[in-house]
Amino acid sequence: MKLNQSVFDQKDLWEKKGYAVPRFDRKQAAAATASHPVWLHIGAGNIFRAFQAHGVQKLLNAGLMDTGLIVAESYDPEIIERIYRPYDNMSILVTLKADGSMDKCVIGSVMESLCMTDDMGRLRSVFASPSLQLVSLTITEKGYQISNGDEQLLEPIARDMECGPDGARTTLGMLVALLFERFNQGAYPLALVSMDNCSHNGQKLRDAVLVIAKGWADRDFVPETFLTYISAPEKISFPWTMIDKITPRPDPSLVAVLEADGVEEMICLETAKHTFIGTYVNAESCEYLMIEDSFPNGRPPLEAAGFILTDRKTVNRGEQMKVCTCLNPLHTALAVFGCLLGKKTIAQAMADVVLRKLVMGIGYDEGLPVAEDPGVLSPKQFLDDVVYRRLVNPFIPDTPARIATDTSQKLSVRFGKTIRAYMNDSGKGAGSLKLIPLVFAGWLRYLMGTDDDGRRMTLSPDPRLEELTGMMKKLENGKVGVGTEMSDAEISTGDEQRYEALLRPILTKTDIWGVDLYEAGLVPEIVSDFMAMTAGPGAVYAWLKRKVED
Repeated sequence: MKLNQSVFDQKDLWEKKGYAVPRFDRKQAAAATASHPVWLHIGAGNIFRAFQAHGVQKLLNAGLMDTGLIVAESYDPEIIERIYRPYDNMSILVTLKADGSMDKCVIGSVMESLCMTDDMGRLRSVFASPSLQLVSLTITEKGYQISNGDEQLLEPIARDMECGPDGARTTLGMLVALLFERFNQGAYPLALVSMDNCSHNGQKLRDAVLVIAKGWADRDFVPETFLTYISAPEKISFPWTMIDKITPRPDPSLVAVLEADGVEEMICLETAKHTFIGTYVNAESCEYLMIEDSFPNGRPPLEAAGFILTDRKTVNRGEQMKVCTCLNPLHTALAVFGCLLGKKTIAQAMADVVLRKLVMGIGYDEGLPVAEDPGVLSPKQFLDDVVYRRLVNPFIPDTPARIATDTSQKLSVRFGKTIRAYMNDSGKGAGSLKLIPLVFAGWLRYLMGTDDDGRRMTLSPDPRLEELTGMMKKLENGKVGVGTEMSDAEISTGDEQRYEALLRPILTKTDIWGVDLYEAGLVPEIVSDFMAMTAGPGAVYAWLKRKVED
């Protein structure tokens, strides 16, 4: 049993081993995709194979689509070279359930895989096709960032500005160059659909595309009519979406499980760019994808794949519900304190009674009262699923370290809206919040680079990590600092003014927190929590326990 086109000649064998297999003519679908492509996706990682590719396979199996997916990778070509092409662009989806059972499915809906930097010729051909209806993206939240906190263009974006469409090398720059090709070949309509887990993702994508296009127009690389084309929603739309499905790094132990079934050449690897990927994807069973129904060139029957097509207002409410109250803030809390307390997985963190109380307090007590209700999903039911079915699933090998990645980019989105809701409610007031400030203080403690036992720990990647850890090094309190032992550190817990002064350079960065912490009245709580958690080994857990039990 090999993961390639031969699966279609051995369907009975694969099914006998417990695998769902594609039920369509793949060669015919591949030919149709090549001649009149409908859906191209940028970002060849795990979420794409577990969700979008699986959804398209459902449509192909039902005869509701006759074309498959083309996927393009801009960041890590090793994914295409080692995971896609040697296996005829096929993969295995392993759905892990809380009861220990698993569903296994061969995904064969991806017909072609491309590296954006190497295959721009082919991509131009795809974008020039009038049949192309949507280009979706999963490039992570930071993939839409074009400027730093000072509103200066990031160096790669600035370079793309100067080089024009033919010299673009960033994901966004190459995307705009491909849109220019579509414009030149007939100005056909198209939907650009961000499916990344970030607030107002469609708006972020639109803003970035327009900045680059305007920069090129200002330099006479493109005509003003190109700006008109991409600015007109009847030509180019940027639907908002809400996506939710946990697809952690591939679990290496599944290699043995799949090979025991008789599947050959299963691999799980870390690329040179530190992408964790395998010939299979492991994921949870819960999944949600809400999409603003704005497709100027038509669309496949996405509802039949289980996606929710609705209006922007409803999508925004669903996204706010998830990102700002019912899931992502809980994830961040578990990530920060899970790392400090040495928890290896999210499920292990949730098994800790103190961390579980923290999460439930943030979700039910502080978040749910101000949660958006999208009308098509119940916030209470969604939160119940998160707390009782999803985060506790021991068979989803998601880690605090993975979720702690890019925390500086996430805090404003995940907690800012809730804080503002309390600030605007005279009956509540942000001062009534106790656990969200605790998470902020925990993140500052995390930035010191030592765990709760005083041991050095590796901090997760973050675009502002060097800047922030540099600030934390300036804390002048004995031996407390990044990478130092804390066992004999003596911390005064009475000098709150000195602590506040030392932390002020970070506490005043509203772009990190999403609000003015001083205006919100949260600084005293954060400083007090931080002081308590730097009192010595074991201080983090002791303070957490005290706070959640108050």
